[in-house]
Amino acid sequence: MARIDLSGRAALVTGGAQGLGEGMAHALADAGARVVVADIKEELGAKVAESLGESHGFVRLDVTDDASWEAGVATAIEHLGGLDIVVNNAGVEITSLLVDLDPEQAMRMLEVNVLGTALGLKHAFRAMRPGGPAGDGGSVVNIASVAATIAFPSISMYSASKSAVDRLTRVAAMESGKLGYGVRVNCLYPGLVANEMGAGLAGDVARLGLFASPEEAVGAVIDLTPSGRLASTEDIADAVVFLASDRAAFINGVGLPVDGGMGM
Repeated sequence: MARIDLSGRAALVTGGAQGLGEGMAHALADAGARVVVADIKEELGAKVAESLGESHGFVRLDVTDDASWEAGVATAIEHLGGLDIVVNNAGVEITSLLVDLDPEQAMRMLEVNVLGTALGLKHAFRAMRPGGPAGDGGSVVNIASVAATIAFPSISMYSASKSAVDRLTRVAAMESGKLGYGVRVNCLYPGLVANEMGAGLAGDVARLGLFASPEEAVGAVIDLTPSGRLASTEDIADAVVFLASDRAAFINGVGLPVDGGMGM
């Protein structure tokens, strides 16, 4: 099968300065899209954008701030000459048992993971709907998590926030369709990835006494995964490219598990 071609498409990726977001930015660029990396980490984000090449760019964007979204999307459209793809990837995970729940930490996850995604949908729709500054429709890919589909101890609020991303996705797809925006909205459920966030979770659950060691925690996740391994950044990034492409033209309002079967 020929590789997916996103030539001529313009994409914005939140949380693109590192981790999964950086991998998604590279995958979109490798498929031919022009990409703006959006993040609050300016130095890291600018380096990622520079590594993508001349036609790409960086914008500072705090996903929890409405005005930051408005300015960031406007800058991205000006730099790219349009906007066809928005990836709402920015997210935080703070591990905690329910009996030790910290309201401030819980609110932080809700603000970044849920409000940040909702504002991303708002400004993607405003930009890409008819009459908007991009105005040709497009695709939004929200990043949820396998945590939205399983009951794993110590990530209750993270799981709740990612379940909310799933619901936002489906309502947004329906609104876009009913109002004629021409924007498809889907989400991914990534499995655990061996990156900084994944390593942090493994260490945290061991520290809480749920597993004897981080290695045992990772082994437990692998045991729950029919594919017998953790997810890779490339697994998740390739799925983003697919959902953003015309090959997914009739896929709308769904959550795609990229978890090796863990959440089935």
